[in-house]
Amino acid sequence: MARVLIDADGCPVVDETLRLCRKTGTECTLLCDTAHVFEKEGAVTVTVSKGADSVDFALVNLVRPGDIVVTQDYGLAAMCLARRARPISQDGMLYTAENIDGLLAARHTARQIRDAGGRLRGQKARRPEQNKAFAQALEQLLAAKP
Repeated sequence: MARVLIDADGCPVVDETLRLCRKTGTECTLLCDTAHVFEKEGAVTVTVSKGADSVDFALVNLVRPGDIVVTQDYGLAAMCLARRARPISQDGMLYTAENIDGLLAARHTARQIRDAGGRLRGQKARRPEQNKAFAQALEQLLAAKP
């Protein structure tokens, strides 16, 4: 049976994910670094050393084909796709082989702009519609066969 793994550092949908996992009897694992340690009932928490991408690499080492991964990190999503997992963003967007290259290219371009001293707009405040879209997409993934 597929599991859900959450890149939990700064994830706004942890509680909603846990609610849906409890509802479906799906195992859920939270991954965080020592700067964001937390425990949630109904989930296993894996805490790793603080460091650049430490949570990402720990998650990739745990993920199995068919697992669902909740993350906003395009690089992590790409690695999970390569491991035949099913990554989903915190807004309910499914990362796929068809969209990941464009997302990674946009991330690279944004980094070049920032490195050159340019400024980009920050994220807008989270809206309830985003939580609803995430919940609907996750429910569909949990119901689907991997």
